[in-house]
Amino acid sequence: MAQLLNLSRAARLLGLSRGILQQAIRDGRLASFDGMVSTGDLLAAFPDADLDSDPVFEKITKIREESFGKRVRERLLPDREVLSARLFEQSGELADLRHHLERYHGIVVSTLEKLRSRGYSDLADWLDQQLKEALVTGAPDRIEALEGYMRIFSANVKLVPSGREFFSEGTDTLLEAALRSGLALNYGCSSGNCGLCKARVVSGETRQVRHHDYLLSEAEKNSGFILACSHAAVSDVVLEALEASRPEDIPLQEIEARVKSVEPLGDFLVKLHLQCPRSSRMRFFAGQSAILEVGQVAKEYPISSCPCDDRNLEFHLPESDALARLEKGESVRVLGPYGKFVLEEDSGREPLFIVSNEGFSRVKGIVEHAVALDIYSTILLCRIGGTYLSNLCRSWEDALDNFVYVQAESLDALPDPQNRDVYLAGPTGFVMEVREKLIASGLQPERIFTP
Repeated sequence: MAQLLNLSRAARLLGLSRGILQQAIRDGRLASFDGMVSTGDLLAAFPDADLDSDPVFEKITKIREESFGKRVRERLLPDREVLSARLFEQSGELADLRHHLERYHGIVVSTLEKLRSRGYSDLADWLDQQLKEALVTGAPDRIEALEGYMRIFSANVKLVPSGREFFSEGTDTLLEAALRSGLALNYGCSSGNCGLCKARVVSGETRQVRHHDYLLSEAEKNSGFILACSHAAVSDVVLEALEASRPEDIPLQEIEARVKSVEPLGDFLVKLHLQCPRSSRMRFFAGQSAILEVGQVAKEYPISSCPCDDRNLEFHLPESDALARLEKGESVRVLGPYGKFVLEEDSGREPLFIVSNEGFSRVKGIVEHAVALDIYSTILLCRIGGTYLSNLCRSWEDALDNFVYVQAESLDALPDPQNRDVYLAGPTGFVMEVREKLIASGLQPERIFTP
């Protein structure tokens, strides 16, 4: 019998984005039932899905290792107690299933005996033969088998009231897993001291995996409240939590970070990698900026990294800037975030990024954020001028089914912007020219976003 799965699980099992499945539903290629899809319909709609490989981890590992630089292998397995609890839960489900199968088997045997005793031997023999053939020829549901395997390594978390979903895997806490998935849960210190990440478990089981000094009242504990920065999901969880929905929801912060590295990027740019303290990390939306201050030098730069890794901040600086000559270990004061050049997640349209030269530094974090959200069927990035980090863009295209990278020679080679939100970044003249061209082509100005 085909099993019903939610879109998040189905997408991960096939190694696709939720956006691709949602597009298949809109096109009528995939049936859905109250937001669920059957394993049989999945295989019919995507017959080329490679279920012999490990779609749950293969593409995620590749994109993170090659493009995001995450040390996935070190946190692939869950916390020991969480893993034990998940295995125990699955063992309980298996024991319950065996109990029911034994009861059904007894009913079938009893039915066959009664049919024969009442003179219906032919019917009993036919039914017995049909059951035997079903046991021999019934193909196992490979997606269902993979789904059971995935549940050991990751749990699905649904947020209310927003309805957004993410997976908690490895040693991630609920907060870390949400951030890696591009969601903006409310939090402060991320180390169990402030209580701003307080959330209520509506259903499912969580377990504390990190120490926290913040004290929850007995009434809060009895109501199911936990700290998202200190707890991990044991089973699938429904979590009531506050989320930031616009830049104004995130407070201005002042953080003392340290230089992790300064590396040349090409095109006369360098990458400045700053690392925040473990107990004080920068909350921001992808696409926002921050002021970097060292001594008497202070300048605003776009944050070129994804909020999914809030401890490590990346900035692309002209190699002529004074901050480009910082040494490893030096202290940098970071103030921010600033700006409203962020992804319009709820517009219902797919994103198209058009950039030139250093404009890529403005959209790099937004692209990574869009990938982490996993809600788009296609993400288009078009670059006209500037080639730094082009290998990174190509690695995204190679690793992701829903990402397309275009290195165009002129504005005449721009992708079709219709039914998309367009994000422009680059020199002022370039942005103005492209914007005018898009409006002249019939694109509504409110669907064009610039820094």
